[in-house]
Amino acid sequence: MSDKVIENNQVTITGKVASEFTYSHEVFGEGFYMVDVLVKRLSNSDDRIPLMVSERLIDVTQDYTGEYICVSGQFRSYNRHEEQKNRLVLSVFVREAEFVDEQLDAVKTNHIFLEGYICKKPVYRKTPLGREIADLLLAVNRPYGKSDYIPCICWGRNARYASGFEVGEHVQVLGRIQSREYVKKLSETETQTRTAYEVSVSKLECLDE
Repeated sequence: MSDKVIENNQVTITGKVASEFTYSHEVFGEGFYMVDVLVKRLSNSDDRIPLMVSERLIDVTQDYTGEYICVSGQFRSYNRHEEQKNRLVLSVFVREAEFVDEQLDAVKTNHIFLEGYICKKPVYRKTPLGREIADLLLAVNRPYGKSDYIPCICWGRNARYASGFEVGEHVQVLGRIQSREYVKKLSETETQTRTAYEVSVSKLECLDE
């Protein structure tokens, strides 16, 4: 059962370590730490992607900044309560990791497969230049009755296709994880730059058809 569930959420990422490890939380005596990696895009810009790593997998007391790492695992979410409301926090939960000599071809450095259910009506729109976009929120089941909620963004004909999805439909997604900075208004005088994460979809299939 659990193997089947793990198959519905698979991530492989290779990138350059861009921070030191910071403590996140502990489960049954096992400490988990966060670290950021920079992953090249085809456009030569970088996505800054957070990894959650067990202290049993890597020596988290070391500073690996500047080294290249290849990891596989799952894209996970949890709700963090702040400012009187819940905020969806996303990271790659690392199951396997190895340090590598250099970054590989950008096509292979960032790959994600998800199978889940549409949990709110897709939002379809066009940019001022006429590019079609659709935003999806996918519920991906985990063992023990939990789910991860993963924002996905589709373009072009995938966006048109996705715009017809109904809540509860069963879909598969292939793509890459991308980061995007935005400015959050905290008050009349105060703003904060934050980073959002989503899956940029390259292939999309509805399994209910």
